Amino acid sequence: MLAVLLSMSFSEESSSSSSSSLNGDAYALLFNALRLIPISHYLLALSLLFVIVIYNFLEFHFVEDLFSGFRGSPVRLTFNSSSPIYDGVVSKCKIVHGRYLVTPWLSSPHIQTAFLHFFGRPPCFSYRRQLFRLSDGGMIALDWLMGSTGPGDFFHANNFISKDDTTPIAIVIPGLTSDSAASYIRHLVFNTAKRGWNVVVSNHRGLGGVSITSDCFYNAGWTEDAREVIEYLHHEYPKAPLFAIGTSIGANILVKYLGEEGEKTPVAGAAAICSPWDLLIGDRFIGRRLIQKIYDRALTIGLQDYAQLNVMLFPQTVDTYYRNCSSSTYVGNVSIPLLCISSLDDPVCTVEAIPLDECRANKNVVLATTWHGGHLAFFEGITAAGMWWVRAVNEYLGVLHSSPYMHVQKKVQEPGLHLSTESSIDQGPYLNVSEDGMVAAVGNEQTRNSIVGDHQTNSEMVLDTEQDEQLTGAKSDAVPNTDRTCEPPANTPDTELRNLTASVTSCWNQLSQRNKRSMWLLAYVAIITTWPLVGSALRFIFGKKRKNVLSATLTKR
Repeated sequence: MLAVLLSMSFSEESSSSSSSSLNGDAYALLFNALRLIPISHYLLALSLLFVIVIYNFLEFHFVEDLFSGFRGSPVRLTFNSSSPIYDGVVSKCKIVHGRYLVTPWLSSPHIQTAFLHFFGRPPCFSYRRQLFRLSDGGMIALDWLMGSTGPGDFFHANNFISKDDTTPIAIVIPGLTSDSAASYIRHLVFNTAKRGWNVVVSNHRGLGGVSITSDCFYNAGWTEDAREVIEYLHHEYPKAPLFAIGTSIGANILVKYLGEEGEKTPVAGAAAICSPWDLLIGDRFIGRRLIQKIYDRALTIGLQDYAQLNVMLFPQTVDTYYRNCSSSTYVGNVSIPLLCISSLDDPVCTVEAIPLDECRANKNVVLATTWHGGHLAFFEGITAAGMWWVRAVNEYLGVLHSSPYMHVQKKVQEPGLHLSTESSIDQGPYLNVSEDGMVAAVGNEQTRNSIVGDHQTNSEMVLDTEQDEQLTGAKSDAVPNTDRTCEPPANTPDTELRNLTASVTSCWNQLSQRNKRSMWLLAYVAIITTWPLVGSALRFIFGKKRKNVLSATLTKR
């Protein structure tokens, strides 16, 4: 038996050694065969693999467009089945009922968006700048471009609009860190003014070359600036229909404003392009993939530039009411004709945030979605000279202007208790933090706005300080002073001590009543953080006393 086992083990070792030698020979033959393949073939294979990875990473769709015969994809419309806006306006718009074909050499949402940012091919023209002072002391730039239907008399940047002018006015609200110099804004302004309309770009606070002059910064949910600008334009030009166009964050602000105002807005019609809709979903989306993180970083760099322009104000002001900024919860309250355009491959604003059901439930809203287009790009044609969404918006506003479906402002009787859908971000106070750490709440008090001046600007948005400034404005209604006056009490030490004691006691009572939990938490944190120092001191004091007592006892003994 032992001999049999030894012979079996010997045979197994022989077979394993022979198999390993065979494997070695096979690998040697394979290696020699691979050496016979030319290096150029390896480079070709690596190049092909690299192209496939980049094609998928950048979400190219050139092959898809090629197999479709470069016919483009149809535009999908979402609307209420009984919508009068669709039946009377959008159904007559040929562009949104057609197909959109991306410029073939830009057949990627990321390439389109990057091309718009770095090139864009914007038209050249000049704005007339109007500095507008807001009710809280803030300053924004209104950049005007006046259109003309005359063939040889186009664009009057220096002309003013008369009070009785009935030419429609288009108000443009840019996106995040964008102003009137952005390429897509210039495309929109140029093509809208070319139709004979007057166009004004309402730049955000701190952008467009105008510094921050108040204790408030703009954000995605701040609608008060748009509200004041729209009310001012309606008051100054009551016979001119107002139309509003928001892009990206500007679209979110516009839709939120329309939802807050309802029937009270003087806007006759509006369009929202590439709105983020739900900021929470968008925030999670922007950090989900590597390529989205690139956009996140690019937007952060833009905000850093915005912060550096106003770096002296950031240490003094903190906005603590950044909430309820998403427009998706307000689109159901929109009471005017609204066309929304979004791209399903938008690399910044995800398709997951588009409120399809909310748009379908509102009879005043029509949502147009395309398969491709990127973020605010939608380039078309072989030379990428035009933008599809600009043509679609202009056609829609033109049809709406000639229809009986334009919104007419309705005066709503305000009850004794003011109930509004405005969020706390518009009405809440701000926290003023001084250099010594003192914190004070400042209310958002409303005063009359005024116009500071008008300036001519070139295509790079440089202010011309040599222009004369036109100062206009309205005085506030006089309010009678009903406060009683009395002589101050005698300035005695006892009085001052009592006043000081009463003031400190009152402040402590208010703090303890409003922030009991915070006060106890603060006391707990103070005890925990200072206990090592206090414990060491107590240990040292009592330890020394204990040694003294012990030595005295031993001495007595």
